[in-house]
Amino acid sequence: MILVTGAAGAMGSRLVRRLLAEGHAVRALVLPKDPFLARLDGCDCELVTGDITESQSLRGLAAGVDTIYHLAAVILSSDPAVFEKVNVQGTRNLLALAAGAKVQHFIYVSSASVVYPQTTPYSRSKRECERLVRQQDQLAYTLVRPTLVYESDGGMEFQLFLRYLMKFPVVPFIGRGQARKSPVYAEDVIDGLVKLAGCQKAHGRTYNFCGAESLPIWDLAKLMLARQGSRKVLVPVPVWFCRLAAALMKRLSDDPPLTHSAIAGIVQDADLDPSSARMDLAYAPIGVHDGLDRCFPPAAS
Repeated sequence: MILVTGAAGAMGSRLVRRLLAEGHAVRALVLPKDPFLARLDGCDCELVTGDITESQSLRGLAAGVDTIYHLAAVILSSDPAVFEKVNVQGTRNLLALAAGAKVQHFIYVSSASVVYPQTTPYSRSKRECERLVRQQDQLAYTLVRPTLVYESDGGMEFQLFLRYLMKFPVVPFIGRGQARKSPVYAEDVIDGLVKLAGCQKAHGRTYNFCGAESLPIWDLAKLMLARQGSRKVLVPVPVWFCRLAAALMKRLSDDPPLTHSAIAGIVQDADLDPSSARMDLAYAPIGVHDGLDRCFPPAAS
C-alpha cells in the first residue's frame, strides 16, 4: 500500500494514476471538499479525506502503508505563516504518523529552491522540512528536488511565468535574465518518483529531478513566447529597482503584484546536478525544447 498526500494536485493526481498503472495499491489523501477532486475521477484508489495540518484528522491514515509520497504543500502565499503551518507542521505531523505506523519508506518532494542563497519563506520552509526528514531515525527516507516543472496545463510557477510574459505587449523583465534554469517536464518527474517505489538503493539519498537542458531564464522566456507564437520584446529592469518597487508594494498592498519571492525565483540559478538520479534510477529526462514541443505543438502556435 502506497499513501500519496496532495493526491488531488496536478502532480499528485498524475502520480496516483501512474502508481495504479504499475500495479500498486494506492491510498490518496485529499482535503475536505477539495476543489480538484475530479482529477482522480475513475481512479481505483482508496480516497481518504484529511488535513495534514490537523493531526487528529490523520488517525489511521498510515495503517498498513509501506511507502508514503509526501507532496502536499503550499507553494505560493502572501502570508509567511502559511508555509510554517502547512509545509513544516504538516510534514512534522506526517513524519510522526509514519514512524508510529512503521512505514518502510518516506519520500519527501522538496524543491530546488532549498539551494537558493537568497532565501524566501517558501524555500526556508522546504529547508526545514528536509531537516525534519533527515533528523528522524525511525524511517528510511528519500528527498526529491524538482526544478521548474512544466506541462501544457500545469506547473504552477511555470504557468504564472507564462501568464506574466503574455500579459504585456512589451515585457518588463527582472534583471538581465542570466540565472540558469533546467526546467523539467512533468512526466519525467513522475517517472522518477514511480521508480522510487520499492527502491532500497534510494534510502537516505537526495535526488535532483531536473530537465536535460540548462539555459538562461531570458532564453527560456523567449522560448516560451515562441511556443505561443509571440515575438515580444523583453526589457531588462535593474534588480535593485525591482526590489525597491517590491518593498513599496508590500507596504501598500496585502497582495502585491511584485514580491521578494518572485524576484528571488527569477535571479537565482535552479540548475541542479541529476547525475545520482540518472545512475540510481535510470532517470532520463528530456530537454525543454522537446518538452515544450510536446506541451505546445508548433502547429498550434
